[in-house]
Parts: sequence; structure tokens; C-alpha cells
Amino acid sequence: MKKIINTTNAPAPIGPYNQAILTGDTLYTSGQIALNPLTGALNNASIEDETTQVMENLKAVLDAADMTFENVIKSSIFIADMNDFSKINAIYGTYFNAETAPARETVEVANLPKFVGVEISMIAVK
Repeated sequence: MKKIINTTNAPAPIGPYNQAILTGDTLYTSGQIALNPLTGALNNASIEDETTQVMENLKAVLDAADMTFENVIKSSIFIADMNDFSKINAIYGTYFNAETAPARETVEVANLPKFVGVEISMIAVK
């Protein structure tokens, strides 16, 4: 059985999907981009600002499922420009303990929703 996870502390979905699905003890988040959940505006002054907003959005979704970044077992990072990798990685890394960080892939893509620079999704387990 699946449980729909949605919170007003993260951007509302802009299509036919939910912020996350909890099935059993496993949470699957949808990809988050740098939308401010209060205004709906992009927080994209810099790739660092974008990454911080994405991680804060994911934090809100995890919190709505009674989880934290410690529960994350897998992250998928999609970036528009691999030259931004080190900047994204630096911000991303502040949300995890290096010894218990999740598995991850980082993929450069041609475009992302709203032409942002980064989108991240996660899988977490209670």
C-alpha cells in the first residue's frame, strides 16, 4: 500500500505527481528544483542558491514523512552543466555525514524543468 506525502513546506507539484510516495518503510521523493514553496518563484541567483533551495525542499519532504537526511539511502542528481558539479557537491555535502552518506549518481542532462541548473530526487528508508 502506498501513502501520498505532500507538504506545504515544499513546492506544490506542477504536474500529475506527488512530492513523495511512502510504501512500507521506503520513501521515494519526486525530483525537487529550486522553487521557493512560499512564493513559487525560482531561487536561482546562483547554482549554490539553487542547490540550497533544492536541499531545503527535500528536507521538508523528508520531514513530512518523519525522516531526515540520515534515512536517505540513494540520491539522484541531475545537472545542466557538469562544470557546476563541485559547487553543487559542496552544498549537497553539508546535508550529510560523510561516513553515512547515501549512494548517488550525478548525471548531466540537456535540460531540466524551468531550465534550472539542478534537480535532485532521493530514496529513504525508516
